[in-house]
Amino acid sequence: MTNQKSKLKEVVVSINRVTKVVKGGKRFSFSALVVVGDQAGKVGCGLGKAKEVQAAIHKGSVYATKHMLCINFINHTIPHNVIGIAGAGKVLLKPAKPGTGVIAGEKVRAVLEAAGIKDILTKSLGSSNPFNVIYATMNALLNLRSKSEVSKIRGKEIEEIC
Repeated sequence: MTNQKSKLKEVVVSINRVTKVVKGGKRFSFSALVVVGDQAGKVGCGLGKAKEVQAAIHKGSVYATKHMLCINFINHTIPHNVIGIAGAGKVLLKPAKPGTGVIAGEKVRAVLEAAGIKDILTKSLGSSNPFNVIYATMNALLNLRSKSEVSKIRGKEIEEIC
């Protein structure tokens, strides 16, 4: 179990200080958005909330590791164009030729690099809220389909070459 955790890449995307006003004054707490991936096709994101920053980050990373998704990608890029939507956030992902690199904003880049995608073009359309951008990117990656999955949906059988 410790081997698997040590191979995971953990990126803290956003930390917010939240204030609650109560009778005796103000109470501070923190929320942390964390992205975790094995750089080989599995990635997850999690939100942790706690009274201390380190506890919030730990909670977020535990949630992200429990809820990791498997991503379909070919030769370090995605198989087709896809748009992900979460709230008011939209993210467009486009495949790129080898050697292009990750052309993406800070938040989207964290998810793609944690997943292991090395060549991709992206555009954030809509909200710049980190939470919506991360969740929209995850939604886009979840909507990716391989050639064999598409042929199954259409009722055709093809051999998949690995």
